Amino acid sequence: MSFTYFLKRAVFAALALAALMTSAFFLVRLTGDPANLYLPVDASDAAREAMRVRLGLDHSLPWQFLDWAGDMLSLDFGTSLWHNRPAMDVVLEALPNTLALGAIALTLAFIAAVIIGSIAAVNAGGWIDRGINVLSQAAASVPDFWLGLMGVLLFAVTLRILPTSGFGGPIYWILPVACLFARPFGTLVQIVRGSMIEALNATFVRTARAKGARGGRVTFVHALRNALLPAVTVTGDLAAQFAGGGGVVEVVFGFPGIGKLLIDGILKRDFAIVQASIFAVAVVIFFINILVDMLYASIDPRVRVE
Repeated sequence: MSFTYFLKRAVFAALALAALMTSAFFLVRLTGDPANLYLPVDASDAAREAMRVRLGLDHSLPWQFLDWAGDMLSLDFGTSLWHNRPAMDVVLEALPNTLALGAIALTLAFIAAVIIGSIAAVNAGGWIDRGINVLSQAAASVPDFWLGLMGVLLFAVTLRILPTSGFGGPIYWILPVACLFARPFGTLVQIVRGSMIEALNATFVRTARAKGARGGRVTFVHALRNALLPAVTVTGDLAAQFAGGGGVVEVVFGFPGIGKLLIDGILKRDFAIVQASIFAVAVVIFFINILVDMLYASIDPRVRVE
């Protein structure tokens, strides 16, 4: 990957990030006045005004924007009302949990989908293929929140072998990972199956077979490598979604990730937390896109990132 390409992507990402953060500045202020949430209902007007002054909300909206833009240039997102700490410190504590959760779920989904999708393609039209199709379509269609609630009901409430929520050792990760695993797995199985069927019928595969190449080598070396590009594309999109946090899943299981933090920040009208979370997620998505481009070039030598 050339430095020029990276620089060009970074410039476009910076412009997109500026537009995103500007939109976030105005949108979070539509959620209402934080003074009405944090102060008692019978609080005096003087107390409400004092809080608005402390938060810088007593100025006009254009003035607030200019003040906020100046802080943004130094990556100062202010202090969280909820945590009473610098907002970015809180975000950087939650972000690794989300990235780890998404990485585990997506890696397992990708590996399983490549194997299962390849098996379906090799047995295209047979009962194995039909069974895998039903399984993958069901997995791709099931809502995360429903799967999470059913998992809690079965494994935590009924069988009592897993915790209902919380954060700690590996046992606390099983249900959240399983919930985030399902839809990517179902989607990727369909992608891998379709691209593998196309690759197995391609001219270069028929040529390899005519030269005496074994079935396993044809499937998992010649065909699979060429069939992976569509799966990598979709995986990159899914990874970008996971970077924003499995908000519903994190809320269902009380998992302290960026998705839950962002939702709580919106509900609590913690402008600093919301804006810092959006910024961190946007930066992660930029690097994910760069990583996907690099994977393209490594999987298929015909692809050159320039």
